[in-house]
Amino acid sequence: MTQPLRWGILGASNFAKGHMGPAIHAAKGAKLSALATSTPQKAAGFQAFCPDIQIYDSYDALLADPNIDAVYIPLPHTMHIEWSLKALDAGKHVLCEKPIAMRASDIDALIAKRDETGLMATEAYMIVHHPQWQRTQQLVRDGAIGKLVHVDGVFSYDNRAQTTNIRNHAATGGGALPDIGVYTFGCTRFVTGEEPQTLSADITFENDVDVISRITARFDSFSYNCVVSMRMHPRQDMFFHGEEGVIHLSAPFNPNVYGPAVITLHQPGLALREERFPGANHYVLQVEAFGNSVKTGAPYPWSLENARGTQAMIDMAFASGRPA
Repeated sequence: MTQPLRWGILGASNFAKGHMGPAIHAAKGAKLSALATSTPQKAAGFQAFCPDIQIYDSYDALLADPNIDAVYIPLPHTMHIEWSLKALDAGKHVLCEKPIAMRASDIDALIAKRDETGLMATEAYMIVHHPQWQRTQQLVRDGAIGKLVHVDGVFSYDNRAQTTNIRNHAATGGGALPDIGVYTFGCTRFVTGEEPQTLSADITFENDVDVISRITARFDSFSYNCVVSMRMHPRQDMFFHGEEGVIHLSAPFNPNVYGPAVITLHQPGLALREERFPGANHYVLQVEAFGNSVKTGAPYPWSLENARGTQAMIDMAFASGRPA
C-alpha cells in the first residue's frame, strides 16, 4: 500500500478547524499528522476529530519534522508568501490559502522557489475541484450557450459586527477583494481561459479596507461585471450569458453551506435543465487532487500562475478604485 501524504497545518484557524483539517483527515491518500499553534487550547478542536495529531508550539518546529510531507497554510494573508517559502525551503509541499499574496509580483519568488525545489506549491482554490465548476467550464467551452457574451456575479456577506476579524483590518490583508474577489474573478478566468484587458472599479473603503467593490471589465471576447462585499446581506450567484443560453450557479462558492450545488442551464425556447451535485466536498477533492499530483505528477487544475493571474486582476481593481 502506498504511504499516505503526511500533512501538517501551520496555525489553528477556525477555517482550518472547521473545513480543511477535517478534509485532510477524510481524504483518501492523506493523513493529518501535525498542527502548529502557540495557543494550546486551540488544539483541542483538532484533537476532537483527529486524536493522534502531533501538536507543535511553533511553525518552525513543525517544518523541522522530517515525517511531514506537506503543509497547509491558513495564516493571515500577509504571512502567506513568507511561510510558503519557508516550507519549501524545509522540503515540504505547500497548499496555501487564498489569496496566496497581496500583490501579483510577490508570487514570482514563490514560483521560482517551486521550480528550484521541484516541490508542489499552489493556492488552496478549492472551487476548481468541484464538479459544478468543471461541468460549467465544459459546457461553456463546448458551446452549450453559444458564443459567450457576458459574465456577471455577486458574492456578499456582512461581517461588520466582527470587529476583531482579520478581514476587517488592513494590517492583516483584510478586505472583500482579497477574501472573496478571488472567487468572482478566478472562476471567470477558470471557465473561459481569458484575462481582463480593461477593468474599472468603484470601491467603498472603511479604515483602508475595501468593503464593497463594483467591478466592470472587458475580456477579449466578453464583458464582465461583479459585486463583492463584506457589508451586504449574504448572496452568491454567477451567470454565464451566451447568445443561445445562460448558465446560472446559485451556490457557486460555498455549496452545501450556502445552498445546494446546482447548475441551471437556460436554453432556447425558455427550456430549463438542472444538474445537481449533492455529495461533492470540494475541500476533500482538493486534498486528494493535491496528493495525486504529488505522487503521480498528474495535472493539477490550479497553479501558482493561475493564482498570479487572479491577483493581477485584484491589483487592477485596486489601481482603479483606490482614492488617489
